[in-house]
Amino acid sequence: MATEDNEVEDHRPLVLIHHLPSFKLPLQDRLITHFRLFDSLASPDASSVRALICVGTTPVTADTLDHLPSLRLVVGSSAGLDHVDLAECRRRGIAVTNTGDANSENVADYAVALLLDVLRRVSAADRFVRSGLWPQMGEYPLGCKIGGKRIGIVGLGSIGSEVAKRLVAFGCTVAYNSRNKKPSVLYPYYANVHDLAVNSDVLIVCCALTNETHHIINKDVLTALGREGFIINVGRGALVDEKELVQFLVQGEIGGAGLDVFENEPNVPKELFALDNVVLSPHLAISTPESFEALNEVIIANLKAFFSSKPLLSPFQQE
Repeated sequence: MATEDNEVEDHRPLVLIHHLPSFKLPLQDRLITHFRLFDSLASPDASSVRALICVGTTPVTADTLDHLPSLRLVVGSSAGLDHVDLAECRRRGIAVTNTGDANSENVADYAVALLLDVLRRVSAADRFVRSGLWPQMGEYPLGCKIGGKRIGIVGLGSIGSEVAKRLVAFGCTVAYNSRNKKPSVLYPYYANVHDLAVNSDVLIVCCALTNETHHIINKDVLTALGREGFIINVGRGALVDEKELVQFLVQGEIGGAGLDVFENEPNVPKELFALDNVVLSPHLAISTPESFEALNEVIIANLKAFFSSKPLLSPFQQE
């Protein structure tokens, strides 16, 4: 009887966990209940696996796909998929999903937190107190009120929409730029980011990184935003021309910045470290227990739908 039990076939679908050494999929134990997992392209299972979970920003290139001839689904664990060769996936008939709106509220909360911190100088004031400067120097410089600010949102997808909803509640006015005007949205629309910057006090960047949006925040946009303007980036580092942004901040040509993402993570321009009008964060916008729980739910739902030949829950749709 024991021999028969040992020979029972495991019918759980096979799934590849594709990750860099520095990345780990949160709550991975939940997946084991439903799927057989492996994590090496060199495994004998690589030739037959049909679904892959891409952890974080681990690259999925044409070379990756060459190792996986039977692959038909890439399940992303992030909203942005600039690390996945989408054109090659499309050419090979491989479906791709992202996290949909699973992380949108968490990222929107973080964008607003960065904005509040930069405008009201919360982190800088904390350093001022901790360093013992309050008794020596007296009052700390004034911050800015958030209510009444003109907010320009670059990318009004699920994250941008949640950001807008929160900032309207603060009494801000909202306008946006996206690839296309959204008929159901009442906020003013600007077809290019330069014009949005001219009419904004703050730009919040939360669009997908593509060839078209690479360095969408450039020298001209920063100049249009002006000395009293602020940049918040919770999208991808390369959406902003980082060298230009650093120069504008160092020279006082822009009011400040809240940055959760950078062009060459985990490396951050050292020129920013001494600037009290800049808040820096190590790509943490989605990082809450609730976000990881929602992430696992959408990953499992997409995999179950795929292996049941049902519609995917969150097929990637470019903003």
